[in-house]
Amino acid sequence: MGKVYLIGAGPGDEELITLKAIRMLKKCTAVMYDRLAGPGILKYLNEDCEIYYCGKEPGCHYKTQEEINEMLVQLVKKGHVVGRIKGGDPFVFGRGGEEILRLIEENIEFEVIPGITSAISVPNYAGIPVTHRAIAQGFHVFTGMTADKLNIDWKAVAGVGGTLIFLMGFKNLDIIRNRLMENGMSENTPCAIIMRGTTSKQKKAIGTLNDIKEKAEAAKISSPCIILVGEVVQFNDKFNWFERKPLFGKNICVTRSKEQAKELREKLSDLGAQVTEINAIKVKETKNNLEGYMDKLKDYGYIVLTSVNGVNVFFDYLVQKEYDIRNIKAKFAAIGPATAKALLQRGIKAEIIAKEFVAEDLFAQMKSHLKKGDKILLPRSKQAREYLAEALNGIGCSVDEVTTYEIVKGDLPNPEVFNDVDIVLFTSPSIVRNMIEMVGLENLKKKRCLAIGPITAEELEKNGIEHLVCDEYTTDGMIHKLLNNK
Repeated sequence: MGKVYLIGAGPGDEELITLKAIRMLKKCTAVMYDRLAGPGILKYLNEDCEIYYCGKEPGCHYKTQEEINEMLVQLVKKGHVVGRIKGGDPFVFGRGGEEILRLIEENIEFEVIPGITSAISVPNYAGIPVTHRAIAQGFHVFTGMTADKLNIDWKAVAGVGGTLIFLMGFKNLDIIRNRLMENGMSENTPCAIIMRGTTSKQKKAIGTLNDIKEKAEAAKISSPCIILVGEVVQFNDKFNWFERKPLFGKNICVTRSKEQAKELREKLSDLGAQVTEINAIKVKETKNNLEGYMDKLKDYGYIVLTSVNGVNVFFDYLVQKEYDIRNIKAKFAAIGPATAKALLQRGIKAEIIAKEFVAEDLFAQMKSHLKKGDKILLPRSKQAREYLAEALNGIGCSVDEVTTYEIVKGDLPNPEVFNDVDIVLFTSPSIVRNMIEMVGLENLKKKRCLAIGPITAEELEKNGIEHLVCDEYTTDGMIHKLLNNK
């Protein structure tokens, strides 16, 4: 029989998931997740993992709690290792206990992986400390979803002091503030409502118990959100760090392969963007095609690599074959800084580096180094343009092309993640074509689009998609363009 991991996914920012949660997700053969669990965490799953969305929309639950409990049991009985992914922490109003009790009835093994609760993390991202010396020496967390039905001692709550935090309570805002004021709390007590905290759609309304409803309406606040009551709310502007980041409020879609997306995702995140990762391409290796060239490696004058994928596939094959790299006497050429960096990580310093991420510039940089008869190895993608090989052959070089990988369309387990995207980044024509197929042309046309260079821009233009083009044809150039066109 299988096992269940009850996993707290944190409040929305996917980087607030724990290392242990990521490690356990990689063990799962099936996962069940809710709306409040950031969809970005699905990228940590293995490709063959089954994914089930449990809904949990306010007032429109796709599955009842009882149905979810039974689904957990049935998946385990089928032999699955199940990840039950929950927003925040499983035991902070997450009904994790109910699910565990059902598992215990069936004698099913389980583990609980704690998560960062929104009760403390969302105020943090909004510049509000839940405690502060001499102002709030404690905090109290309540569910606001059933505030109209719970047997709450409102007089005690109003007089307890510290910071009051109500989770999932927006629809009961009037009840909460009225009960507090009716039981002695001043109408001038600072109050904050934070919507979709820790994400690009974070929005807050600041006021008092007396006027917070009007302030929330003016700010167009909607669920999911949390309510904070207490003097610590006064720090919301002074302690504000998240909303001051240059790309705050932007949900940026990175469309590269999983292997290539990481560095760009981290840079964008550090600048305040929420990153939606859609791996529009996957790399299918055909590195065995190199077999016929192994004996000739020592004879090449130049080895030209035109992508990070090309670097990794080439050198991984050499390692697989236990090839002594000291036999290679060739100089290396790289199409851009990222490819050059990938080479450097393999202990190779590129002799020639294109300034721009296009084959034309790489040829321009190489031309002055070459002479007629130079032997060149060009490991490349199956979809690569013919320009570079033709240009090198055209000046009398002897070029051996070998296809070491091909680009295939990626997967999109949860298409709804695209709904919140503001800006889409494109780094190749194949990504443009795949994204059209994955999310639809009309949906793409509704977003701001940015092409890394003119070749990619041509594909966008061909499909009638409005776009900007980077001035510098690199991923750093994409970031500069984003910062200058906010």
